[in-house]
Amino acid sequence: MASPYPDGDREKVASKLPSALQQALKVRAAELSVDIQDAVEAAVNDWRGSTSSGAEVDTSGAKSFSTWLPPGLYEQFKETCTDRGISYTQGLAQSIRDWLDANPSPQHGARGTDPERKIVGNQKGGVGKTAISAGIGEAYAEAGKRVLVVDFDPQGHLSEQLGVPQIEPNHDSLVSHMCGEGRGDLRDLVVEIDDPRYQKRLHVLPACFDGFLLDAKIAVVATQKRGFQKEAALELALRPLEADYDVIIVDCPPSLGIAMDAALYYGRRRRGEPAGVSGVIIPVLAEDSSATAYGMLAQQIEDLCEDLSLDMDYLGLVVNLYDSRRGYVATSSLDNWKSLGDPKVLAIIGDLKEQREAVRKRMPLLTYAPHSDQAEAMRQVARGATR
Repeated sequence: MASPYPDGDREKVASKLPSALQQALKVRAAELSVDIQDAVEAAVNDWRGSTSSGAEVDTSGAKSFSTWLPPGLYEQFKETCTDRGISYTQGLAQSIRDWLDANPSPQHGARGTDPERKIVGNQKGGVGKTAISAGIGEAYAEAGKRVLVVDFDPQGHLSEQLGVPQIEPNHDSLVSHMCGEGRGDLRDLVVEIDDPRYQKRLHVLPACFDGFLLDAKIAVVATQKRGFQKEAALELALRPLEADYDVIIVDCPPSLGIAMDAALYYGRRRRGEPAGVSGVIIPVLAEDSSATAYGMLAQQIEDLCEDLSLDMDYLGLVVNLYDSRRGYVATSSLDNWKSLGDPKVLAIIGDLKEQREAVRKRMPLLTYAPHSDQAEAMRQVARGATR
């Protein structure tokens, strides 16, 4: 391969880098109008100039990565890796990660403190809302974004799957803050997922058993407090946390009630926010009952938008637990979902074992099986649901 740089200005370097970091580097360089080679050069120089190698990056499954660096820089980089007792792949991964952290996306800065808000919902249970909420949260965090996943379903499956205890009744919780009864800082309830893959960027707001009474509690508050807008209750509770995150994901219960209205309101397009940044992700199955539930949710969204003059974006559908061996019902249903066009199908996730095994072990899917088809599908959904 001929060098694109004349007069020996640069030399080709062949190494390895995790696919998530490769993707994040490509996107960030494009956002900042920086050549990828220049970004890698800056990353390596800054890393070599730091006093230590920093936190370890999970490089399992790293893939081939080629770039062009000034002559001699890669040899100097390898010497630094040897001095610090780490592999060249680990050193490059740390360099790129640190560069991404030091050069944040201008998309976040342009929106001030408004994070991207992804509402994962469907009126049918068992379609994989929880698995997809957790999976895309892991994918965003893996790619360098600060993520809060809100377990908004009182059944608490997301909290349980990630090994996070639910909040007991009559304790400070998201529900109490939504009802104006919060006794402390909601940040104190947030749990960090302790896993080096996410570099302290993946947080969970646990479910609480009081959530089963949320609709009734909010209805009572609405009658007692003049000017209280029940649909805005979730937003009022989460607003103080927003500056801490790039993405907030809400795992919703299968509900037609006030709680779902509040989640949808939270995911509306805010004033000045570009279309397609925040909105609704809808997991479905390739079967008729999912189509019925989708119609119910679409009607709820339409009614809410009409009543409150909102703009709501459908970020896409995720066809989950798909297995073509189930025959005509599955294949024809998949064709029907694809034919909608808008919302688009973000990914088709097979009915595979890794997600179930991760749940049994109470581990994030992208930690348990980072190179599985299901894990890659979660990354695909996250990419597709981001403008």
